[in-house]
Amino acid sequence: MNNNGRGRRSTIGTYLIIALIALMLSGVIRAMTPDANSKEVKFSEFSQHLEKGEFKSINITERKLTGTKKTDEIEYTYAPSGLEINWLEEKILFPMLEEKKIELDSKPPKSEYSLLNILPTLLMLAAMGFLFYFMMSQGGNRQAFQFGKNRARLYKSDDKSITFKDVAGLEEEKVELSEIVDFLKNPAKYNKLGARIPKGVLLVGQPGTGKTYISKATAGEAGVPFFTISGSDFVEMFVGVGASRVRDLFGEAKRNAPCIVFIDEIDAVGRRRGAGLGGGNDEREQTLNQLLVEMDGFDANLGIIILAATNRPDVLDPALLRPGRFDRQVVIGMPDIKGREEIFKLYTKNKPLDDDVSPEILAKRTPGFSPADIENLINEAALLTARRNGTKIRMDEIEEATTKVMAGPQKKSRVISEAEKKLTAYHEAGHAIVMRATPDADPVHQITIIPRGMAGGFTMWLPEEDRFFETRGHMVNTIKHLLGGRVAEELKLEDISTGASNDLERATAIAREMITRYGFSEKLGPVSFSSNDEVFLGRDFSTRQNYSDEIAAEVDREIRRMLEECYAETKKILQDNDEAFERVAQALLLVETLDGDQFERLFTGEADPETIKEEVDSENKRIARMNKKEAAETAKFIEEEEKKDMLDKMDNLPEEKGMGIDIKVNVKDDEPKDAE
Repeated sequence: MNNNGRGRRSTIGTYLIIALIALMLSGVIRAMTPDANSKEVKFSEFSQHLEKGEFKSINITERKLTGTKKTDEIEYTYAPSGLEINWLEEKILFPMLEEKKIELDSKPPKSEYSLLNILPTLLMLAAMGFLFYFMMSQGGNRQAFQFGKNRARLYKSDDKSITFKDVAGLEEEKVELSEIVDFLKNPAKYNKLGARIPKGVLLVGQPGTGKTYISKATAGEAGVPFFTISGSDFVEMFVGVGASRVRDLFGEAKRNAPCIVFIDEIDAVGRRRGAGLGGGNDEREQTLNQLLVEMDGFDANLGIIILAATNRPDVLDPALLRPGRFDRQVVIGMPDIKGREEIFKLYTKNKPLDDDVSPEILAKRTPGFSPADIENLINEAALLTARRNGTKIRMDEIEEATTKVMAGPQKKSRVISEAEKKLTAYHEAGHAIVMRATPDADPVHQITIIPRGMAGGFTMWLPEEDRFFETRGHMVNTIKHLLGGRVAEELKLEDISTGASNDLERATAIAREMITRYGFSEKLGPVSFSSNDEVFLGRDFSTRQNYSDEIAAEVDREIRRMLEECYAETKKILQDNDEAFERVAQALLLVETLDGDQFERLFTGEADPETIKEEVDSENKRIARMNKKEAAETAKFIEEEEKKDMLDKMDNLPEEKGMGIDIKVNVKDDEPKDAE
């Protein structure tokens, strides 16, 4: 019914527009048609008529002369200049008036601005006004001026909704949110006990941990409508728009209750007030005030739950976090090894994996990866498999995808001189040897001198288990690992390069954190000299140094002492393992990339660089044969799919009476056959 009514209104509007255009054109034509009772002449003709006495009367205005003949009622008009009218008055007109040969008409001539003349302008204005009203009354264009309407997207539950079974690695978080699901399903149970379910739940976590995903799963599990909007969608350049959108959002939520409202990146609108910028009456603060009012104005157990996500809870206004608004905070942290294994199983469920791919091994090799990182890793591995025309995702593709995500794609085409290649090989070998020779260090996983991203090469190590706290000894060992490349260049090349700049920055940052934040300095004692106040808009505009200049100089001396001690110990490690150091560097020059097993055998002396090169060449040939075989299988699969798609299209061709389609298939034999 609505569509039919809208169609009728559109048809009527079209007819009215056509009618207005026709009236406008007719007015223009009339205006352009000359008047039969008026004739505009030249100055010479007008003066001749006047001199011969053919005018019975004449009318003089500032702009023109109008003369009426004795024989007819036609008015002859002329718009003279100032000199011409003075000449006419002095030479002809005044003498004729004295002799009463002509009358001076005191009535003004007919006005040029009649209704007929201004009719085209009126019609044009009316047509423009109607067109503006017609455009604004349409559904799509009406939204152009509806600034106060909220921009939330509504998702209603169906069979394809995400539920808690689609969320992996967040077991405790799902338990916290299950209370909300139970309340939305069975509110009477809570009302009977007088319990008040939290009005708002704030999801706190680093980017990519699954805050938005678990919010959708909560709505899908409860089977209620799900409104999602970003915090930045509220604030506009027009004052009052954000508050209007907040009111509209909560009004729509009440009409769809029970439901869940999800505000992503709430820190965009919920930052602490009192920044001193724009006073206390700027648009963002008005929006926040309206949000506070709406959240605290709900009736008890109304059936509207507000979920919000942020990775900066420290910048939020305290009024948002008080009981009655966001009653509960749920921390969505990085998954541990068990959670990563479940996430790998979830994301590889519908992907063809080779037999050597194990989610358990992948979970061990990806510490610190978020669910978003893991999903991206699996997708990159699938793309690499498609690039080589493979049929199954192998462990090699996943390894390459992991390295690509962490360090960037390989740049094998870059031309590198032998001197730079040698420098990179010794630099990376120095990192690896120090890691291996340091007690309780993480094992080396891969070494390469192939450029990736901004790095000319890199050494990757993977922890054997998840680490949630750092010890003093482990941080000192990390500084030694970072200094290994610079020390290796000094020992083997008798020179140093700029390639260790990033290593030195990281080592210095770790040493400063150990002394100023964690109190690991024996000289300065267990004192923290760092400030926990972070700089952000709304609180502080500069960091505060909460210690004296004398202490600052002492901190600098302690940092230098720690780095120099680690540098000396790193040099001793490389000198004590010089043979293994040389074997690893020479192997890198031959094969460019070493895995953890190859490095271990080189370090212990079980293999030499030539043996490693033979093994790598043999493995590359085996992989090339497998790739060729899989490429043939992929080509065959694509051909079959194309044939199937062609047959499906032929089956869907329209059938008509009395018409048929003949399909001839030419078969090539050794001997040609006569056509029948």
